[in-house]
Amino acid sequence: MTSSAGSSCTSTLGQKQRRSSRRSCHTPGRDCQALSALGDFQTLPLEIFQMMLNYLSVKDISMLSMVSKTISSRLINYISTSSGTRRLLLQDFHNLELPGRKEGASILEHYKSLGLLLKRCTLLLPTRDRLKYVHKVLSGVSCFKLNGCASPLHCLGLQCYGVFLQILTAGWDELECHRVFNFLWELSNLARKVQTVVSSKPGSARRLELRIRLYCRGVLLSPGSHRSDSAFWLTRILKPWPMVNQARLLYIIFGPVSSLDGHVVWQKMIEGPTDETSLKGLADAIKLLYGTEAREWTADDVISLVDELSVIPQEWLMENNARLLLLSGNSICFTFLASKAVNGRAAELARLMVFMALVCEKDLYCMDWAVKMMQKVCRVFSTPWERNNFLQCLENTFAHMLMDMLQAVLAGERDEEDSSFLNLFHLVNAQASFHKEILYLAMSNNSSTT
Repeated sequence: MTSSAGSSCTSTLGQKQRRSSRRSCHTPGRDCQALSALGDFQTLPLEIFQMMLNYLSVKDISMLSMVSKTISSRLINYISTSSGTRRLLLQDFHNLELPGRKEGASILEHYKSLGLLLKRCTLLLPTRDRLKYVHKVLSGVSCFKLNGCASPLHCLGLQCYGVFLQILTAGWDELECHRVFNFLWELSNLARKVQTVVSSKPGSARRLELRIRLYCRGVLLSPGSHRSDSAFWLTRILKPWPMVNQARLLYIIFGPVSSLDGHVVWQKMIEGPTDETSLKGLADAIKLLYGTEAREWTADDVISLVDELSVIPQEWLMENNARLLLLSGNSICFTFLASKAVNGRAAELARLMVFMALVCEKDLYCMDWAVKMMQKVCRVFSTPWERNNFLQCLENTFAHMLMDMLQAVLAGERDEEDSSFLNLFHLVNAQASFHKEILYLAMSNNSSTT
């Protein structure tokens, strides 16, 4: 009797537990699986779950998103809430430090972590849907837009957007990255804006030039990107345009700017000799396009681009051309000089070679580099007459330039820096060093043959 009563009681309790478990999961199938995927979090109301997220760092939340698809879905909903937006979309882009963070931690690091969070949360979505969701989340941040910030030169907004996208798209294949570029290109209406600046007189749309420069450098060409990624994005920016417009756009993005207002300085290359700092951005971009990472560019493409660049907005001073070639590296420099040798432009080649020697003297490069470069170029000429004609042009150019500079000094053409006398001084030293290296080379070759 007792045992039968006990078994009956146990059976009744088991039925109640099964019924209660069925009641706790209102609909069978997916909802039950979703709740079970939450683990211990299924006992928490949604509001408590979201409050708990406020105590986690963005990196911790991104790790949590990888636990299950259900938790990832809850995090996506949290990001879209007003509290999630306030928590994650920091907009203090005009101060370098984040409130409540360790000293030295920047807002850029925050947006790197946010990029990783959204990358993981949207992992299972198609690329188009991922981009739409990201745009929906970030659309309220005005400093992420091309014309969104009133003080773009003192704003980290575009850089934050750039590092966010860099983390978000890391590992995506080329087709997906094409979609990202097209999405950003259309979203910011860059095609029409670029058309405006490349078809206008240089400097007539200064504010728009500045906006395009900051957007391309901050968002598409984010600092710290891999060379292959930078080559891809720069190719996407330049390739839709004719060569002359590519050169204009390259100058807008990487050319020298004013230290006062940040606007592009178009007259820098034609008014007088410039320094390495003004040319470094252009030289680095040319090296990037010439490298193996930029598969869509041939050597002829890059040489044509450099040629077009050297006449924007007017023909550059030859010294600035020479300095740009030196900064661009040996391979580009030789290819550019060799193209002039092959096309029979000996006089132009000789003049450029002399200015390269002058730059070596001014900027303290080893003069034997210029002599060895001249040697390599001489091997390009197909006949001894062409080579000797080039060497004669080289010596004539040295002589004519010395006479012109000497006449300027004797005529008393002096400015505050006495640049006429300094140019003469540097050219005399450059010629002496250049011929000294030639003598060293000739004597070493002579001694090796005897």
